[in-house]
Amino acid sequence: MRIPWKIEWLNWTLIAAMFLLTALAWGSAPARLPVHWNWAGQIDGYGGKTEVMLGYPFGTLLLYLLLLVLPRVDPGRANYARFSGAYAAVRLAIVAGAAAIYTATLLAGLGFPIDTSKVVLTMVGALLMVLGNFMGKLRPNWFVGIRTPWTLSSRTSWTKTHRLGGWVFIVTGLSLIVAALLQAQWAFLASFSLLGLGVIWLTIYSYLVWRTDPNRVPPAGSRPE
Repeated sequence: MRIPWKIEWLNWTLIAAMFLLTALAWGSAPARLPVHWNWAGQIDGYGGKTEVMLGYPFGTLLLYLLLLVLPRVDPGRANYARFSGAYAAVRLAIVAGAAAIYTATLLAGLGFPIDTSKVVLTMVGALLMVLGNFMGKLRPNWFVGIRTPWTLSSRTSWTKTHRLGGWVFIVTGLSLIVAALLQAQWAFLASFSLLGLGVIWLTIYSYLVWRTDPNRVPPAGSRPE
């Protein structure tokens, strides 16, 4: 897969901004920074300064580089050329989400009045909606998408499962954003329950479609040696 370097500058800019923010805030940041909030927006977990301020930027950089390398080692790498635009959008959404969450976390630790739990849930919801929008454009591969034994051994199962999965991700993402705005425990529980049920149904659905596909192939490792 050819990497669209002309649009990668957006990822580079966001990652560079995370390191710049770290350098600017290092001297004034406290020794401990909040890293987790409960459903009511109250801090219930802290991390060390080095852990948070270096972990987020370096973690995002490593994740970005991993996403660039995966197509080169994927047995299904020939298919990446067919969804390179969607894959580039997914990379950008992941990096942008990580940058937004890090910025909110750091500013909250510095004393700014930011409801980080609301920001995190909103960004996760937005990321799910972006992934859902591009889910139907993904083609069979071993690293990106809904990978079950049945989607990986049936093109029909892959296609139909990802089309349905796109709607599941969009609806779940929207419910998370609504939950973030409502700040109600029942809304959080409903959103995560919806996500869990959606994953279970997609797994079952991929098997049901696979069973009706006359062109399916046996999943890897299912035949005796």
